[in-house]
Amino acid sequence: MVPIKRKSSSAAESARPEKKLKPSTATQKLSILREEEPAFPRGGASILTPLEHKQIQIQAKQDVLFEHNTGKKAARNEFEDEENDEDMPGQHSGLIKKSKNNSKDRGKKGKKIGVVEEAAVRIEGLSYKRLVPGSLVLGQIFQINRYDLALSLPNNLTGYVSLTSISDKLTKRIEALAADEEEVDEQSPDTKIDLKKLFSIGQYLRAYVVSTQEEASTGAKGKRHIELSINPREANSGLNNADYVTNSMVQASVLSVEDHGLIMDLGIGDVGFRGFMSSKELGPNVDITSLEEGSVYLCLVTGKSSNGSIIKLSADVQKIGNIKKGNFLTSAPTVDSFSPGTAIEVLVSETTPSGIAGKVMGLLNVTADFIHSGAASSGKDIQKKYHTGSKVMGRIICTFPTANEKKLGISLQDHIVYWRPKTTTSAFVTENTLPTEILPVSTIVDEAKVVKVEQGTGLLVDVGVKGVRGFVHISKISDGRIETLSESTGAYKVGSVHKARIIGYNFLDGLFIVSMEPKVISQAFLRMEDVKVGQVVKGTVEKILVNETGVSGVIVKIAEGITGLVPEVHLADIHLQHPEKKFKEGLLVTARVLSTIPEKRQIRLTFKKTLVNSDAEAWTSYENLKPGLQAPGTLVNILPSGAVVQFYGFVRGFLPVSEMSESFIRDPKQHFRAGQVVNVHIVSVDSSDQRLIVSCKDPSVFGTAQQEAFKSLKPGETVAGNVTEKTSEDVTVELEPSGLKAQLPIEHLADGSAQKCQSLAKRIRVGQTLKALMVLSKQEAKHSVRLTSKPSLIKATKDGKLMKAFEDVMEGSEVQGFVQNITPIGVFVHFANDLTGLLLKHHLLGEAALLPDFGMRRNQSISPRVLSIDHRQRRFLLTMKPLPDPKQPESKEGEAANSYDVALSNPVDEVSTSVEDFTLGKLTKARVVSIKETQMNVQLADAVQGRIDVSEVFDKWEEINDRKSPLKKFHTKQILLVRILGMHDSKNHRFLPITHRGKAPVFELTAKPSDQTSTDLKILTINRVEAGSSWLVFVNNVTDDCLWVNLSPNIRGRIRAMDLSDDVSKLNDLSKNFPVGSVLRAKVLKVDVENNRLDLSAKSDGSSTSLTLKDLSKNMVLPGRITKVTERQIIVQLSESLSAPIHLVDLADDYSKADPTTYKKFQIVRVWIKDIDSPNKKITLSARPSKVLSSSLPVKDPDIGSISQLQLNDIRRGFVKSVADNGIFVSLASNVTAFIRVSDLSDAFLKDWKSEFEIDQLVEGKIIALDSLLNHVQMSLKKSLLDIDYRPPLTFSDMSLGQIITGKVRKVEDFGIFVVVDDSANVSGLCHRTQMSDRPGANPKQLYEEGDAVQAKVLNINLEKKQISFGLKASCFGKPSKGKEDAAINASSSEDTDIEGPSNSDGNVGEANRMGHGEDHSSEDQFIMDDVQDMDGNFEMYDGGVDLSQEKSEATSTTNGLHGLSTGGFDWTGGMSAANDKDAQSETDAEASQFKKKKRRKAEIKIDKTSDLDANGPQSTADYERLLLGQPNSSVLWLSYMAFQLQLSEVGKAREIAERALKTINIREESEKINVWIGLLNLENTYGSDESLGDVFKRACQYNDSQDIHERLISIYIQSGHHSKAADLFQATIKKHGKSPDLYLNYAKFLMNTLVAPDRARALLPRAMQSLPSHTHLTLTSKFAQLEFTSSNGDPERGRTFFETLLAQWPKRLDLWNVLLDLEIKQGDKEVIRRLFERVTGSGPSLKAKQAKFFFKKWLEYEGKEGDSKSQERVKALAANYVRAQGKQVDIE
Repeated sequence: MVPIKRKSSSAAESARPEKKLKPSTATQKLSILREEEPAFPRGGASILTPLEHKQIQIQAKQDVLFEHNTGKKAARNEFEDEENDEDMPGQHSGLIKKSKNNSKDRGKKGKKIGVVEEAAVRIEGLSYKRLVPGSLVLGQIFQINRYDLALSLPNNLTGYVSLTSISDKLTKRIEALAADEEEVDEQSPDTKIDLKKLFSIGQYLRAYVVSTQEEASTGAKGKRHIELSINPREANSGLNNADYVTNSMVQASVLSVEDHGLIMDLGIGDVGFRGFMSSKELGPNVDITSLEEGSVYLCLVTGKSSNGSIIKLSADVQKIGNIKKGNFLTSAPTVDSFSPGTAIEVLVSETTPSGIAGKVMGLLNVTADFIHSGAASSGKDIQKKYHTGSKVMGRIICTFPTANEKKLGISLQDHIVYWRPKTTTSAFVTENTLPTEILPVSTIVDEAKVVKVEQGTGLLVDVGVKGVRGFVHISKISDGRIETLSESTGAYKVGSVHKARIIGYNFLDGLFIVSMEPKVISQAFLRMEDVKVGQVVKGTVEKILVNETGVSGVIVKIAEGITGLVPEVHLADIHLQHPEKKFKEGLLVTARVLSTIPEKRQIRLTFKKTLVNSDAEAWTSYENLKPGLQAPGTLVNILPSGAVVQFYGFVRGFLPVSEMSESFIRDPKQHFRAGQVVNVHIVSVDSSDQRLIVSCKDPSVFGTAQQEAFKSLKPGETVAGNVTEKTSEDVTVELEPSGLKAQLPIEHLADGSAQKCQSLAKRIRVGQTLKALMVLSKQEAKHSVRLTSKPSLIKATKDGKLMKAFEDVMEGSEVQGFVQNITPIGVFVHFANDLTGLLLKHHLLGEAALLPDFGMRRNQSISPRVLSIDHRQRRFLLTMKPLPDPKQPESKEGEAANSYDVALSNPVDEVSTSVEDFTLGKLTKARVVSIKETQMNVQLADAVQGRIDVSEVFDKWEEINDRKSPLKKFHTKQILLVRILGMHDSKNHRFLPITHRGKAPVFELTAKPSDQTSTDLKILTINRVEAGSSWLVFVNNVTDDCLWVNLSPNIRGRIRAMDLSDDVSKLNDLSKNFPVGSVLRAKVLKVDVENNRLDLSAKSDGSSTSLTLKDLSKNMVLPGRITKVTERQIIVQLSESLSAPIHLVDLADDYSKADPTTYKKFQIVRVWIKDIDSPNKKITLSARPSKVLSSSLPVKDPDIGSISQLQLNDIRRGFVKSVADNGIFVSLASNVTAFIRVSDLSDAFLKDWKSEFEIDQLVEGKIIALDSLLNHVQMSLKKSLLDIDYRPPLTFSDMSLGQIITGKVRKVEDFGIFVVVDDSANVSGLCHRTQMSDRPGANPKQLYEEGDAVQAKVLNINLEKKQISFGLKASCFGKPSKGKEDAAINASSSEDTDIEGPSNSDGNVGEANRMGHGEDHSSEDQFIMDDVQDMDGNFEMYDGGVDLSQEKSEATSTTNGLHGLSTGGFDWTGGMSAANDKDAQSETDAEASQFKKKKRRKAEIKIDKTSDLDANGPQSTADYERLLLGQPNSSVLWLSYMAFQLQLSEVGKAREIAERALKTINIREESEKINVWIGLLNLENTYGSDESLGDVFKRACQYNDSQDIHERLISIYIQSGHHSKAADLFQATIKKHGKSPDLYLNYAKFLMNTLVAPDRARALLPRAMQSLPSHTHLTLTSKFAQLEFTSSNGDPERGRTFFETLLAQWPKRLDLWNVLLDLEIKQGDKEVIRRLFERVTGSGPSLKAKQAKFFFKKWLEYEGKEGDSKSQERVKALAANYVRAQGKQVDIE
């Protein structure tokens, strides 16, 4: 608290003695206010603080001791003015005694008195107490913040200069910006003024003290704040125009920047009095253009203008510090010219250990304290260095306005005198550097040596920096309080060494501020600058920030005075619904630093585990990043084109949408969310522009090796690769050996037509190796490679003619390329390396320009010529027209004709000499080069190729050994005898005559034995093929509905799928059963010579499925091909002209299994012709197994051929055919339809009966009428006709007086309610308002609503009007009744007045009671009414009736309570229902008892179903919902609810309930949540698919412990018999969580016992030993050994070997002996057991007495069971021997 300053009276001012040197008026007033103290404090209290009292006591004791020992008066203690705990060693004072000569001159009287006549000058340093408003002090900037400057002041003081206390010019700039605040950004006044551009660190300034105050603090002592001003108006206060003399220092601000210098403001109101600083006076490294208006400098006055209105200034630090040249003040008109910053020459008048005193110009007193005299930094004795009467150079650093006489503080330290920052050197740094660069703040110094002790103040220590010492204040020495210090004794004497920490550095003092407190040394951070970005820190939650949307963040305290903010998006990896429940104040947390802004005092943290636990190096700057690095980042903004990823500090990257996944992403927001953490790697980085591109794709796909391989890949290079994926557009190839992914477009497979490329693509299989591929182009950004296998491009590459760059383009040359794009103006032709040329429209040949797309297609091979080249724009034009060339050689035709007349090289037959020798029919030899499915490629000679089609190899069926691969018998390099048939067009895959020879001839050959011996070689043509002839045919191509086969190289035919085989099962997979190259025996069905078409059949009888309607007859069984599948039927094709549907009634013998969707298109099925309608050309087919397979399985729904097969009262099932207004039509068979009237649909009235039925719905009914003549069948769906135990609905005649009924409220009126009786034929009655409650005035509309379930009593029956009167009063049910229902009521009624209705067959009890207790029931009424509404949710309402037939089945299947939930064959409660049942029951009982107490307060009857819930458990959805309101965190209840829905076959609702449970259960109820997760996994395992189970499993692993979920799912798999899945999951779990010994053991048990695979179980042990830490090996090996004993599939001998190995290594582990003994005892081998007992008891001295007793006693018990008396005596004898040997008593009895 700042003390209240009182104004001084005029009397007090007049009483002051006059001073020789009067300060200024303002300063004088301030000093009066400062020195005035109350004479008589209120209450008589002392004005001194306790610390001052203590110091006075210490001083008094020292004075008495000094006077007693020396007989002299003690001097003033140099610390008597000490008031600030943080004062420096120089902040004390001392009196200067007058010289001896002066004292002698004063006479004897003066001697006797023994006092100093003249007041001495007190040596004192600047302290917080002496620093008063109005003081002037020299400061040095050590920190530039956003809103203020921090100045180092003398003696470890720190002051702050606000933004508006710098200069008037800067204040005007701020005001101008603030005026435009509405038009500009709100923070523009702050952001547009950068103090770092106006000032520099280390700059000296004169500061004016504006105020000193203590800020409020939670501790005992507040933080002291010194507010300063460097405005020249205050800093030059007290100076007039005459005081600005040469060599004085003056503070000035820049008014304007001119070309030749600066106009400076001196802070004087006289506009004509200004300062000017030449650009040469700024210093050597200062650019005048970088200076801004408003900046402030402490300048040296170098002169005045002639008229004295302009002061010449200099801010050159070298010039100011060069005091040897006389740049110090030698004369001044007044003492006001001596202001802080001015250099002076001092005459030393007195030197003491605490400082120096002197005079300037013989008039002005100055003092230098311990620090600024140089004693603290140098360690030298200043009394020897500075002698009295000597002159020294110094610089003024402060004023003392409160001193009685004018006095100034000076500094003799070199860095202040010479106007430069203090620097030092070290062993590692030879150049002068700042001390903080060698020893930064927060550094821990292991050895700080005490060099001087300042009693009551602190210690000066040597911290290892030359010329710079550290000061430890007495309060910073230890965590406890230290009263006194001594130089010669104690722990802190001179020369002692201690551990310390640098907590600050004062630039002006040149002194480190040090602390020895252990709590400070151990503190993680001292200041915000110590917190590094990316560092993991620990802290406590200090505050939770809440805004209108909820929790917006958490404040975390990571060190004393240092806090950080965790934004809401960084609270967790997932979005927290209630963060306040997880983060409580005081909670210990671990976080990672995202960014720090020390200027704003801001730290951002994250709690995300993926970031906190990440081992990746934090990306804090762009300079350290390079492509390939990986790290996690947070998505902060998701755009359609990508996402912005935030890393640490201010590093941000862009994640393009193309780099988000390997698969296509249309909308990133559907796959990512803001705040999500993603693992990315760097694609590219530009540190200069701070641009970063990252990718989420798997970096291993494109690692360093792939990058190097990608760089080395050149366009035009030939490569090979394996096919990894094939689509309709391209083939993905993995290049060998680099593993790079490349794309091979389908159109680049060949030079030919698109059909040829597609044909080649069909032959390519995944995994196939493709060779002779050429790199066409590559893209660096996407790492994509494009390939081609076009022969024309590959040949051009080999010939060196493929253009890869613009430099390769030569005018007039013929080039090879392909069409890239077709536009109206022409065609763009592409070459290698994305080189593109333009082929204009008018440069096309002939009429091509008139054709659509110029007769071309994209990717078509093309060979144009280069027409012209534009080197400037790097473009070139192409043409298809021939260019004139006078030097054209002879015609190519002549060359081609002469090219065949060439000698052969290495002919196989060794006879032929040239190609001309290979003529038609010539018999020669060929060598097999390669063998394909449909041909053998052979060689007749070098460079002469041939081909033998598979159809030209065999003459007979018997010659073929392997029918699926006929050519398998041949091998490469085999020599065959062949005959020449003709030529083969390899480009178009056609057979040509021998005369058609191209550039590279390929001969078509035959290797048939018959052709080799025949002299007449006749080539087969289609004219020679006759219908009905038989042939050996070879499969050439497989399609979905047929096979294409070859009879010869030039004859191809087709076999429809239906004509392939008599075995229909082979027709469903044509590619597998009839692979390419396989052979068939086929018969020709039809020959079409004109269309070159041939149809064949491979059936044994040679018949064809080209059936007509006439060929069919009833009861035939035929194969058919499914061509269409719908939800109602399937369409089957019998032949090309015949198709027929198969309806639902003809799909299966059990209508419930009739599902068309189980069939697939093109599937081959057997069908039975049920009926043929020739006139209408209709066929009725059936796929019933009993018809097509002669199945002996029972037929649940027999086929009906006609109405005559039906009889009255038959119960039949059928499918709803149509829904009409008068009823529904049901299809019983394909030709029999039954009609059901509306009245026969149900026993109960159905108001909206059409909504109950839909087409194709399966229904069951009874035949009630038949008419053979009209072909009419009438059915009924009434349960009364189908169910023997059916109870007919109640009628009016069944009602009797006193009968208790249940019903529902049909209508509510003011006079009463109408109630319809349950299970009745719409029987209803009236309950008058007087019969509703025993209390008068009951309001029906307040008590009941339509649909409420009630229990009523029949009070009156009017037979004539058929009216019934009901009563709902409690008294109606209190009297005993004679009926059976009343007896049931009395038996089940409770002890209180609440009487429950009878429990009828459906298990539901009517609800009749309502609230109504005077005026005091409004809130309770609302509760009950809502409760009843929920209960009504299970009843299906119609006009006055209730259908509870469905609820009957539910009630009978639901057990009482929550037990027995075994639906699906597993325990829904997760094994904890028994444990929680008691609690759940007690809670329910408590709720029920509380509810009953409420009901006792009411006079009306209230019958509530909650009592039934206690007795029978929940029976409906409303019951469960009601219970969940009270127990939302009960997993038992949620799982029971799921089981209830599964009993109703509502699997989807069960899933929804599970999801509700996971969202509803509190996040802290982890065990309850995991129970629901296990239940959901059980549900998906039983009812779901593998995909749905996998999704739930992944989510469960994310929200729970991953290993626990893995183990739970393994258990579920084992219990459900899915052992293979359990084994796979075991493997995956071990890979992911391989550090758990129990996991290996459980897997071993599973393999040993369940899968009966002991070898696999044993192989687990060495694998576990490699993965687990060594301390687990003993236990795990022991358990594996035990498994050999306990498992039925184990080997006990192997287990013994394990134990022997363990015992040999650990013989003193008696637990191993004990386990082995137990296992051997179970094995039953007595000899082995006894030998084992002997070994363990005979182990000698290592066996202690207590251990020996245990084993001997166990042995004796064993012998008592298995041995005899002799063996027992032997054990006792051995025990006695042990006792004698050990000398201890062992009692084993």
